[in-house]
Amino acid sequence: MDTLVKLKNVSKTYKVGESEFNALDGVDLEITKGEMVVILGPSGAGKSTLLNLIGGMDTPTSGTLVVDGEDISNYNEKQLTKYRADNIGFIFQFYNILPSLTVRENVELVGEVSNDTIPAEEAIEMVGLSEHIDKFPSQLSGGEQQRVSIARAMSKNPKLLLCDEPTGALDSKTGVKILKLLKEQCDGNNGANTVIIVTHNSLFADFADTVVRVKNGKVESVEHNKNPKNIEDIKW
Repeated sequence: MDTLVKLKNVSKTYKVGESEFNALDGVDLEITKGEMVVILGPSGAGKSTLLNLIGGMDTPTSGTLVVDGEDISNYNEKQLTKYRADNIGFIFQFYNILPSLTVRENVELVGEVSNDTIPAEEAIEMVGLSEHIDKFPSQLSGGEQQRVSIARAMSKNPKLLLCDEPTGALDSKTGVKILKLLKEQCDGNNGANTVIIVTHNSLFADFADTVVRVKNGKVESVEHNKNPKNIEDIKW
């Protein structure tokens, strides 16, 4: 299998006043193309920092970060903006969709920053929202709003779909539907799409292809799941 993401001795240090805080400390990690990867850890473990570095939202203080053969460790802001536009789809816990735009318009926004998009109607159909395409977010449930954010991310046809607690604001039944949608992204498109989910929910480990456990800014373990469970079979 092809390695899509490779981190070598990556650290990230933030300055807080006159003090320094090591959010990541010497992380080595490889992520394979086409997998669903779950990054587990308690609050403050460094998992969101790890996601932000892979997503080009931030750069390492030291070490190297290679994505699909490109070393992005020292990219400037212009290079990072292009990297995010061309390669990354983001899904956040609280949706980040614009309330003044319809479902269609929210998804179509991606076309302004990325050239290799799929039609908004197609992405919206993929998440089962075609009948709501001209509605505004206030007319949708929480689960439906999250599906809009997934459609928007998927419409970029990204190499990497990065998800920060994507079901944290949803009930378990709706959360299962969202996770199945994300899993389908790995299983479809001939394995070209890779999904990384950051969460503190240990149940996510049961359906992941790879589970990365993070604590105190370090990768504690990397486990490859030979027999992932079906998402609907897990007792939530």
